[in-house]
Amino acid sequence: MDFVDAESTIVLVGHGMVGQRFLEALAEGGVTGRARVVVLCEEPRPAYDRVHLTSYFSENASPDQLSMVEDGFLAAHGIELHLGDPAVSVDRAARTVTARSGLTVRYDTLVLATGSYPFVPPVPGKDAEGCFVYRTIEDLLAIESYARGATSGAVVGGGLLGLEAAGALTGLGLATHVVEFAPRLMPVQVDDGGGAALRRKVEALGVSVHTGVGTQEIITGGDGRVAGMALSDGSALAADLVVFSAGVRPRDDLARACGLPVGERGGIVVDERCRTADPAVYAIGECALTADGRVYGLVAPGNEMAETVAAGLAVAYGSAVDAGPGFTGADLSTKLKLLGVDVASFGDAHGTADGCLDLLYSDPRAGIYRKLVVAEDGTLLGGVLVGDTESYGVLRPLTGTVPPVAAELLVLPAGAAGAPVALGPSALPDEAVICSCHRVSKGAVRAAVGEQSCRSVAEVKKCTKAGTGCGSCVSVLGRLVDAELEANGVEVDRGLCPCFAHSRTKLYEIVLTLRLTSYRELLDGHGREGARGGEGCEVCKPAVASILASLAPVIGAPVHVLDGEQAALQETNDHFLANLQKNGSYSIVPRIPGGEITPEKLIVIGELARDFGLYTKITGGQRIDLFGARVEQLPLIWTRLVDAGFESGHAYGKALRTVKSCVGQTWCRFGVQDSVRMAIGLELRYRGLRAPHKLKSAVSGCARECAEAQSKDFGVIATANGWNLYVGGNGGATPRHADLLAEDLSDAELVRLIDRFLMFYIRTADRLERTSVWLERIPGGLEHVRDVVVHDALGVCAELEALMAAHVAGYRDEWADTVGDPERLRRFVSFVNAPDTPDPTVRFTAERDQIKPDPTPLVLSATVTA
Repeated sequence: MDFVDAESTIVLVGHGMVGQRFLEALAEGGVTGRARVVVLCEEPRPAYDRVHLTSYFSENASPDQLSMVEDGFLAAHGIELHLGDPAVSVDRAARTVTARSGLTVRYDTLVLATGSYPFVPPVPGKDAEGCFVYRTIEDLLAIESYARGATSGAVVGGGLLGLEAAGALTGLGLATHVVEFAPRLMPVQVDDGGGAALRRKVEALGVSVHTGVGTQEIITGGDGRVAGMALSDGSALAADLVVFSAGVRPRDDLARACGLPVGERGGIVVDERCRTADPAVYAIGECALTADGRVYGLVAPGNEMAETVAAGLAVAYGSAVDAGPGFTGADLSTKLKLLGVDVASFGDAHGTADGCLDLLYSDPRAGIYRKLVVAEDGTLLGGVLVGDTESYGVLRPLTGTVPPVAAELLVLPAGAAGAPVALGPSALPDEAVICSCHRVSKGAVRAAVGEQSCRSVAEVKKCTKAGTGCGSCVSVLGRLVDAELEANGVEVDRGLCPCFAHSRTKLYEIVLTLRLTSYRELLDGHGREGARGGEGCEVCKPAVASILASLAPVIGAPVHVLDGEQAALQETNDHFLANLQKNGSYSIVPRIPGGEITPEKLIVIGELARDFGLYTKITGGQRIDLFGARVEQLPLIWTRLVDAGFESGHAYGKALRTVKSCVGQTWCRFGVQDSVRMAIGLELRYRGLRAPHKLKSAVSGCARECAEAQSKDFGVIATANGWNLYVGGNGGATPRHADLLAEDLSDAELVRLIDRFLMFYIRTADRLERTSVWLERIPGGLEHVRDVVVHDALGVCAELEALMAAHVAGYRDEWADTVGDPERLRRFVSFVNAPDTPDPTVRFTAERDQIKPDPTPLVLSATVTA
């Protein structure tokens, strides 16, 4: 490349994830200080994280939260960003780019990062009202708006994006179908076995899957809106909304129009330096057809291309002397959560190498499928993981090597009989790539700790960019950083926060042993030197509040969370015994054990919703949420609920939420045990139990698992001989299938083991640590927990049972105690100086018409024994 002077201009067309990485690499290489950088962006907002686009629905993420541009980055490097103004033409002879607004910019270097566009099959009806693609935030906003008037939706395509789209529709409350022409879901990433396991998991979430069929026509109604879909096998689906997610095509139209060569199937042809046929024009990301003849649709290869071009420009501008290797191919490994299901593939996932062998582990009941592909000499070539991807962070870097543990053992999931202790970072060679998005090796992470004095994962992220892409490497990165710090003689601070050098587990033991009844006693006696006498922090105060509440009946601390010092420690929700909503109002969630409710209680809830103008919703935990109450209304509402026999559902606390149940043998012809009776008994036994994090449970009356017990912190499934107990499940943001702890238990055995399990978790977990994370973190994992709570290996079971017995005996309903105490009621005001004045910023509108309850509802009769 010819050297260009300081007045030269670099124009970037497109500001997606890869475009932003290019800008960062330019800044890191010192190029932004030597040239003008202009960015033409089609979308109305800067680069954002498309990989986690569905979090907009699943985690209520705002568009700003998905942004990949650090505050002040563009201004600090003098980068000119033109939003909503895409390039429409390129004059290569004049070296100019013209934007839609008419802006014309002369360039010395042009970088095309135009990405791709969704492929929409040419089927009749594809342009009907109600048809969408799934690519941008604007697409999501349009889908969200249209879905308000829909009840069902269909996704065309069962690949990565298709399942992401299905997750979005499910999150919007639509009955969802996925139609995939290939014989399995995710045909590029997983094999037949993995596809079958994935399908079972997806269908268990209520999504209807149709594979091996194509979309023939989008059926429309008389109003021109989508009404259904006709399939190639002659069947039809009812659908109010259709999302096309059948793959993408490179956006190469700008290059075509200016005469740059493109591939037969699309993509701007580039060489190993990502340079087109015109030496002044480059292409990176999904719009580029690379030297190895591929168009890459993943972030990691796009980032590598961006870095390749930026490194070459750094040499051209004199800020570097070595452009490094060119782009000759990339790792296609992926680890994703699709519809809450963990899926990963890496290396030669389909076993295409000559003489390779497949090692398989499959547990259809647990929804786990694991395949490792190995050479005859034991070299790990690749793999497919569905339902259990915890070992991905270590297995992927070991690809191409002979692992230190036989692959026949590595194929087993953690906790399975015969499985080795999880491999740690020490098993990886220094050249192993920890972060594939930014090609950060283990050696680079070690150097960041040892040579550049990074002392935390956050500092290593900033130094190396490891863990800032898709995020799949963060777990192994954290273990590696801690191990390296310890190897360098640096004590790893495992303290709870700046106020305490002790972990939460240690603080629990201190409170229990010394019978401390206040946060002040604990901080002044056991806090760090500089923290004693202080006010504490927002990390330790609610954590200690939870410990005190858990142990209150034993140590003599105030039982009620609003009594004395306890009230000042609580977070916003506990402070008012209700969940704060995004509009400043609060929700009311009365307990409905096992989902069983009488007509009289339903009427009370309906009358309250009507009288206070509350929005009501049936939850996934089989109870009723009432939304939109002001602070001063909470006692009024709860007084009526308590009078009607309701009690707090603890939706606001880190405590037991619900014990969900199917109808069991009382009504279901497949039921083998009375799941309703057991669910009610368990919920009443553990109600109000404060824990490091919220707890959810379920009881299924047979192996058909209608209550979804295997996605809960503790779940129970009936057998012909009793009950099977599963622990450590999580259906939330980090889904995990529960592990079988014990089977064929009697009622008494089941309750005893749950007592022990919960108290052992409360005793040893970190703050805000779900049972799922705790079970994977605690040394020895499931086997250790089984040894402790089933076999009493530590001799603590009697104490654990006594702690639970004290909780059960000391339970009091927080809201019943509150509405009867004038002093506690004083806090429930919007304005302290005008207690009768409602918050004027809260506006209430009718979300949708309320559905009248069935005048003759089905009522189950159950005897509570627990």
